[in-house]
Amino acid sequence: MINKKTSLLLLSLCTAFVLAACGGGSSETSDSGEQQVLNLVETAEIPTMDSTQATDTVAFTVLTNVNEGLYRQKEDGSLELGMAAEEPTISEDGLTYTFKIRDDADWSNGDPVTANDFVYAWKKLVDPATAASYSYMMDGVIANASEIIGGDMAADELGVTAVDDKTLEVQLVKNLPYFKDLLSLAMFYPQNQAFVEEQGDNYALSSDALVYNGPFLLEDWNAAGLSWTYTKNPDYWDAATVALDQINVEVIKETSTALNLYDADATDRILLKGEYVAQRTGDAELHTMPTSSVFYLKFSQNDPESPLNNINIRKALAMAFDKEAYSERVLQDGSVPANALVPQGLATDPETDEDFREQNGDLSAYDVAAAQEYWQTGLEELGVDSISLELLSDDTDNSKRSSEFIQSQLVTNLPGLNISLRNVPFKVRLASDTAGDYDIQVAGWGADFADPINFLELFETENGNNSLGYSNPEYDALIQQARAEVDDLSARWNMLLEAEQILLEDGAIGPIYQRANAVLEKDYVSGIAEHLVGADYTYKWATVEK
Repeated sequence: MINKKTSLLLLSLCTAFVLAACGGGSSETSDSGEQQVLNLVETAEIPTMDSTQATDTVAFTVLTNVNEGLYRQKEDGSLELGMAAEEPTISEDGLTYTFKIRDDADWSNGDPVTANDFVYAWKKLVDPATAASYSYMMDGVIANASEIIGGDMAADELGVTAVDDKTLEVQLVKNLPYFKDLLSLAMFYPQNQAFVEEQGDNYALSSDALVYNGPFLLEDWNAAGLSWTYTKNPDYWDAATVALDQINVEVIKETSTALNLYDADATDRILLKGEYVAQRTGDAELHTMPTSSVFYLKFSQNDPESPLNNINIRKALAMAFDKEAYSERVLQDGSVPANALVPQGLATDPETDEDFREQNGDLSAYDVAAAQEYWQTGLEELGVDSISLELLSDDTDNSKRSSEFIQSQLVTNLPGLNISLRNVPFKVRLASDTAGDYDIQVAGWGADFADPINFLELFETENGNNSLGYSNPEYDALIQQARAEVDDLSARWNMLLEAEQILLEDGAIGPIYQRANAVLEKDYVSGIAEHLVGADYTYKWATVEK
């Protein structure tokens, strides 16, 4: 791993990317007949490459570039056919979809992609033995998924059938308007059953213990890896569209190091944070990438002795830090304060076309006076005059600065509060999140599909992503009703508005900001698809033209 020490940095500039000549430019042009190579940095490791276990943006980006579901997001966010050879046949009641799988779809080991590959992977996702956080994406969607997840049916009873090798039949619980959008997501990808079972416990722990059906192959990666390589998949059905021959990726957690690599032409694209954005203002290679990702404080209620079980303490914490100052002083990348959960620009009222965020307004804004009132009430209810809590976050430069800012604001504005910081590697934080091992956590969520329920269902009592122990029967009922209601879209919309209000009234989370990325990208790079929902990036259409 590259660190800040000068000697190691200089060495890293020459060796971080094996195929790059130090200082001489890393990517070769197609005009010269040489390979097209793109060099990138990531800010975190890949926690898992098992599509039924992935929950994070890094894994989803990698998975969407080396694998493919029935559909794929295009550059403009619309859908194109992926493993599906044609649009499905849909029954008159809208509940049965029949897909034909491409005859030219193959795995990287030469096996054909079959309907059973989808059946196997989907049953694996909902099987309680898998303990998949994203199993809820099939809950109330695919027939019998809810019963299987709840342990009342066997996974083999999931409403998905391989009619023959190339015909997949899917039974829905109800006619969902966004069902096809789900089919482009990683948790709906196929898995080669014979290969997975042959690998056993080694499956998905290294690039050699995986097979691929997408535009690229993953190479030179293992579960502890801080670098990996994509190479063009010659057996991909649409390989003619893929221009890049190779992508080299290095995990760089310090923005200063990434910027040095960029200026040395050792990487072609980086994200900037904080003061580094201001340094590059006016640079022609700098652009802003909007995202649907909202970041927030998660207040754990798992420990019955924790002061965070007190609603007034939670609401005080949520309102006691200056989000505008945080966005302007710490991030400086175009991100904006968030005063609720559902992001701006995600979805609009089916009747009025008004944005969800604008319609529901600010539900948890910065207000020191109100925060201090909640705080004093909470302390009195608990019978204490001080509280000590730990704030969990990632170990990147930006995460550390963010934690320090929030810590300073909270202890300054809430007398008697002590906050200690725990900054850990990304996948360690994810493990702590899953285990509920934290007091307060800086976490975030980016939309998988463009509907408010994708954010709001995270905090249902039984949702696998609800690691904070929050539970409100009224909230659960609204989410369940909204999930079931597909005939009266206006009523459904109002249920979701009310659910978000309850979540913030309960102080379950403390919204911080909606992320925008400040991107430095070489002028010879084009075609990297930036997605508002689903995986952040697709490289299928990217080119390097010097």
